[in-house]
Amino acid sequence: QLQASGGGLVQAGGSLRLSCAASGRAFSTYTMAWFRQAPGKEREFVAAISNRGAYTKYADSVKGRFTISRDNAKNTVYLQMNVVKPEDTAVYYCSATLRWIPTHQSDYNYWGQGTQVTVSS
Repeated sequence: QLQASGGGLVQAGGSLRLSCAASGRAFSTYTMAWFRQAPGKEREFVAAISNRGAYTKYADSVKGRFTISRDNAKNTVYLQMNVVKPEDTAVYYCSATLRWIPTHQSDYNYWGQGTQVTVSS
């Protein structure tokens, strides 16, 4: 199970940190990722991190502003969101896969319930 938290209302230019806690003992074997879905749009890839945290991938739209990280001792993955923009407003989902850092949602097997992020201008 994946439990996302940390969403909320933030002003443009501000920061927010999302967390996703995973249950189970195999967390360190999974690639973890964040996706987001804005109203009326399809779910899109945001960032992913390899099972040990050595490799990351980012969508061009968030590169340089967002940072994905993980703490395998706490079974938790994070998304630090800096310099947020109104277009970052979406429901953010964490996900997990045994594949090597894919960016397409169909490659992810496990999904959290989502946490709402709203950026005001």
